[in-house]
Amino acid sequence: MKNSVIINKKIKPYNKTIKNIAGDKSISIRFLILASLAYGKSIAHNLSDAEDILNTLKCIRKFGIKIKFKNKFCEVYGNGLYGYEYKKNINLDAGNSGTAARLLSAILVNSPKYIKITGDNSLKKRDMRRIVDPLKEFGAIFKIKKNTLPLLIKGSKFIRPINYNELRGSAQCKSAVMLAALFAPGKTNLKCVKSRDHTEHFFKNVIKVPIKIKKNKKFDIIQIKGKKNFKGFSYYVPGDISSAAFLIVLTILNKKSSLLIKNININSTRVGMVKILNLMGSKITFHNKKNIMGS
Repeated sequence: MKNSVIINKKIKPYNKTIKNIAGDKSISIRFLILASLAYGKSIAHNLSDAEDILNTLKCIRKFGIKIKFKNKFCEVYGNGLYGYEYKKNINLDAGNSGTAARLLSAILVNSPKYIKITGDNSLKKRDMRRIVDPLKEFGAIFKIKKNTLPLLIKGSKFIRPINYNELRGSAQCKSAVMLAALFAPGKTNLKCVKSRDHTEHFFKNVIKVPIKIKKNKKFDIIQIKGKKNFKGFSYYVPGDISSAAFLIVLTILNKKSSLLIKNININSTRVGMVKILNLMGSKITFHNKKNIMGS
């Protein structure tokens, strides 16, 4: 038969529980970057071992930061905000990760040497001007062609706070400015269209740097006071709900089946899929909600 699919064996109804969904990639990258800037040892459980995270880890190690990573358990030994070692001709390959490329750029605003950041062919097509422009305002110097990777970034001894409007709803751009603000004396102010707020949660609840957040219907108003060192921390990376998506859909399509997924990230900016499936007649509910904080 043409243009047909034959299923010889159907899945029987099931009632299953899953405890260990792969850690959220965006949160994993933020953990590695912030842990590398902390004083002392930071620990993460359930850190993603996806390629984007491994590339981020390799980049951070080039600055003399000691990192141990095995079986999703990670230890990072940071030396504080100004603890990176800057050698000549450092090249950072972010692979396919726009998050890694943009956030790594942000924490190099005080580098005394030019650092090269590049990526794979796909990442080299993505716009970098959206983070280059605000980082220049902080004082960073760039060498870049066509506003895409590869780029060279050199920092300044005179980092200054800025006022920044983020109108695209980009969590990467917002986070880049927030990270650069850690190195700036005084107060950096952001007015941002709503987007994923992983970095805000880290700043406020985990590393506890001075941050103020006001929210209205359209914008989040964020103020960060820089040049404040923070200590190493412990963190459990919640499971990535996108990694569980196909399991959720499979359960919905299989009559009389149920699935309980534990330790999953249900941040309001990450559950659009669940809202859509429920509008289509599914029954997906959340239980035992809690904020994950460092210790």
